[in-house]
Amino acid sequence: MTVRLRSARSIATLLLVLATAACTRTGSEPAPQAPASAANPAPTGAVATGAYPDLFAEAGYPRVEVDAKIKAAFQQLFHGDRAQQTVYYEDGSNEHGPLAYIHDVNSGDVRSEGMSYGMMIAVQLDRKAEFDAIWNWAMTHMYQDDPAHPAHGYFAWSVRTDGVPNDEMPAPDGEEYFITALYFAAQRWGDGEGLYDYRAQADRLLTDVLHRQPVTGTTARGEMTAVNLFDHDAKMVRFTPDLANAAHTDASYHLPAFYEIWARVGPQADRAFWGQAAQVSRDYFAKAAHPQTALTPDYGNFDGTPWAAPWRPESADFRYDAWRSAMNWSVDWSWWAADPRQVDMSNRLQAFFESQGMAGYQSLYTLDGKALGGGQTTGLVATNAVASLAADHPRRLAFVRALWEHPVPSGQQRYYDGMLYLMALLHCSGDFRAWLPADAER
Repeated sequence: MTVRLRSARSIATLLLVLATAACTRTGSEPAPQAPASAANPAPTGAVATGAYPDLFAEAGYPRVEVDAKIKAAFQQLFHGDRAQQTVYYEDGSNEHGPLAYIHDVNSGDVRSEGMSYGMMIAVQLDRKAEFDAIWNWAMTHMYQDDPAHPAHGYFAWSVRTDGVPNDEMPAPDGEEYFITALYFAAQRWGDGEGLYDYRAQADRLLTDVLHRQPVTGTTARGEMTAVNLFDHDAKMVRFTPDLANAAHTDASYHLPAFYEIWARVGPQADRAFWGQAAQVSRDYFAKAAHPQTALTPDYGNFDGTPWAAPWRPESADFRYDAWRSAMNWSVDWSWWAADPRQVDMSNRLQAFFESQGMAGYQSLYTLDGKALGGGQTTGLVATNAVASLAADHPRRLAFVRALWEHPVPSGQQRYYDGMLYLMALLHCSGDFRAWLPADAER
């Protein structure tokens, strides 16, 4: 039995959501809960309730139109015109079956970020063929299986479409999405064999993410020493395992909603760590988000302050990576309802963008709200709509409607905008679900 999960904001909101079926998507019946009491308060997160609010329904859109919009977006981005629409490209087959990659058309490469997003979208939409083809390509062309290589156990963050790496080292958000998508696939479709034994593959990756020992060796960028992807003392995801920059992080890599999943279905010995890491990330967001705008920097120090990387000093600003921070904390609130500060952060963030003009706010800002240009992009419109999962001010529905009114991205910028757009449609429709065994510890 599969539990499909989503959150309500409070006990009162939960009662309203359960009473208003038109605005709710429910999955399989959640596990029985003990009666509420002072010692055992009624659960309000999605893991406990199984209720998935449909923000599009709340904004007045009929479900049939929502389903059609999601279907059309998937069709265009995965199976549309190769020159202007799709980001999913079939690439022959090997002994494991069909191969396919997600192409960053603008940059001309294949990224672990996009590949893992593609797998997550596929499992949410029950598209096993696309999921397996992407996973096969990632393991064939991006995974480093040489134990003497500093990236051993990880995925190259950027490779050419022929599989030749541009940079062998990982960007940890790719591993985080790969792992979680694999756990969901194991629950939704069951485990296969070898490469498609999803749970075993996820367990192996997650063990390396936390426990891989230092490896010194030669890369395309020279000799380096790389470590694990999570700092054990800080209990925090690193910006990179490269030891020279490993004591930094990236707010958009913090995925507490996923860590809670790992704390329930990951290797038993590490579950306590992942539960702690989830809370550390919640605390990190509260520190990193600006007190007025709630904007976070692209890169940060472990103490929550911005990090202007020597090769990219603008990383101290709110830029392309940071668009995803509000999405991450809002999904965490939606699934787990563990940190009310996330409600306030989403309210502040949306108030800031509303003050900039809903039709004209920019994509790049200093943390205190000085516009740095970039125009208005679909990717940021998408993540700002997902922030409505945590926000409780009436303006939240204006951000949902803004997402609805944007067309499916096409053309040169369709990769990043398109992946964020399609994931946002799933989040705001109630169709982005946590697939867990019914007996998963809660």
